[in-house]
Amino acid sequence: MPSPSGREDRPAKGAASFRNWLLLGACAAICAPAPILRLLLITGVIPELGSVPAVLIFGSAIVAAAFILTWASETAEKDISQGLALVAIALIAVLPEYAVDLYLAWTAHGSAENAALATANMTGANRLLVGTGWPMVFFLYWLRSKKGALRVSGHETSLALIFLGAATLYNFVIPIKGNISLIDTGVLFSLFGGYVYLVSRAPATEPELVGPALTLGSLAKRRRRGMVILLFLYSALTIFAAAEPFVEGLKGIGEDLGISKFVLIQWFAPLASEAPELTVAAILASRGRALAAMVMLISSKVNQWTLLIGSLPVAYSISGAHLSPLPMDSRQVEEVFLTAAQSAFAVAIFASLSISTREALLLLGLFGTQLFFTDPAVRYAYGGVYLALAAFLFFQDRHTLPIVFREASRRGGKAPAMSTGPPGGKKERGRTKKPSR
Repeated sequence: MPSPSGREDRPAKGAASFRNWLLLGACAAICAPAPILRLLLITGVIPELGSVPAVLIFGSAIVAAAFILTWASETAEKDISQGLALVAIALIAVLPEYAVDLYLAWTAHGSAENAALATANMTGANRLLVGTGWPMVFFLYWLRSKKGALRVSGHETSLALIFLGAATLYNFVIPIKGNISLIDTGVLFSLFGGYVYLVSRAPATEPELVGPALTLGSLAKRRRRGMVILLFLYSALTIFAAAEPFVEGLKGIGEDLGISKFVLIQWFAPLASEAPELTVAAILASRGRALAAMVMLISSKVNQWTLLIGSLPVAYSISGAHLSPLPMDSRQVEEVFLTAAQSAFAVAIFASLSISTREALLLLGLFGTQLFFTDPAVRYAYGGVYLALAAFLFFQDRHTLPIVFREASRRGGKAPAMSTGPPGGKKERGRTKKPSR
């Protein structure tokens, strides 16, 4: 990171730097077989791989490429404007998820099954991020501090929560309609565009890099930019080469073992693509930067809940050469409703701009237990529980909600510090205490 005098810090040295380069090289090596094998498969030089080898090889490549993308995008924040960085990094961060989901949406015209699986992958990614990522950050924070609440506030965080709330409210329309249309794309893309525009107007801040991103960021400017571009291209090539055989391999495993393809695509595929982001969040939280980790995951949820879902009918329409909505059956309607209900509860938790032990346990517990039930009535009941809890929290925090909007409209202030509750006192839902003097 640049020093206060404007000079760049000296390159990271010693064992840490060596480990970072080794980790980067290992990920690059894991990626290498994917584009090579895909080319050999397309040209017929080698026969089709079995389902298990395909999932292992191409799935590992997607995970490794996603790690590289994460490090490269963090490093890129040093060299491009904040507004452009927000757009680029938002797109890059969900590229592995996009590759899988867009492949399924692209092929949905020839396969009704793939239309269902596209929605399954999208809902799984969203619920996994909130149901495991947010509680993980909180409990890592708790292990370090033994404090019962993590306060998350500030201009960018409040904006993210407002736009996440707006996207969640709109996405309840989708299960009512029974499809995802280009109208939905327009609304959700507009929400994301508005979010990016408003956040980009905030004062720029120097990124705090860790791991391989720190080592890349300490390179001389020209070398750093060249490495970032090279890593972007290499990882993007890997992801697009690996997406189709990875998905088809998962479907093949489902057929061979009698496991639901829907379950494999909904949970296993997002787990692979979300792993790097969750890992970075865990590293930040374990190093005492739980606030930064939580803000990152909230922003990622905004990206996935707008860009990812909005992109599905675009791919579906282009592949079919005519404008048409992506259809959903009763299972997909149920999944989107449950995902929207979980999102509403997640937004309600931060109505007080904090998350407590009880709330983190509820997020994790409700997510974990609903995995064991496939009966529609039970899953709609889970959605009802999420909505009831959300209504209760919004009512309880009705006096603090204006603070969220006030912070969202404020620009140029210092980043808020982490605390166990409102400044100057113990965390109390529904009201804030004035700072003690």
